[in-house]
Amino acid sequence: MSEEKKRFIHSLIFPLFFTFLLWSVKLIEVFLNLDFAFLGIFPLKVKGLIGIVTAPLIHSDFEHLIANSIPILILGTGVFYFYNKVAYKVFFLSYLIANIWIWFGARQAYHIGASGLVYSFASFLFFSGVFGRNMKLMAISLLIVFLYGSMIWGVLPIQPHISWESHLMGGIAGMILAIYFRDYGPKRKVYSWELEDDDLDDENPYWEMDHESNKELNHEN
Repeated sequence: MSEEKKRFIHSLIFPLFFTFLLWSVKLIEVFLNLDFAFLGIFPLKVKGLIGIVTAPLIHSDFEHLIANSIPILILGTGVFYFYNKVAYKVFFLSYLIANIWIWFGARQAYHIGASGLVYSFASFLFFSGVFGRNMKLMAISLLIVFLYGSMIWGVLPIQPHISWESHLMGGIAGMILAIYFRDYGPKRKVYSWELEDDDLDDENPYWEMDHESNKELNHEN
């Protein structure tokens, strides 16, 4: 098995596990005829504090669950593939930061679902591609805009039954994390002709490659 394939499979494991967890919670709720909505975030209420941990695991119905499961798998795998060194930090910080903000600033209602994570992952990958000027990440960023372009409307209070606050908080959290972790992930390849003369020294790996190639060429001549 190639290294790329191993890396992809490894990147898929945690998002797949988390998605499995979401479905397990929903199936337990349905089969036992329960309603876990009380485990959502209820802003500024002590009873709503537990939702900071549990709210993303709860979904109103299977349509809601499917709508979050697919992007969690796709975007989560992208985060773990390109940012494997800090992926768990990005996941748990996205999870906690957005939910804490929701508890402090959202409407007085129960807020449930993993859409905050979806928006955080999408925002993180998008801004990481922009900040890093990496062609692969920029391509993913454009794909995100193309596939999830309609998500921008999700941060506006258009539909009262949807927690637009979760979307907004998640999007902002993802952008902040992209700034914080901007030095991680794939780097844009810098060629010798992009550098100033003063920067071309023996410590630059791309310059060394070009320099050695020139030596070999001159030796052959």
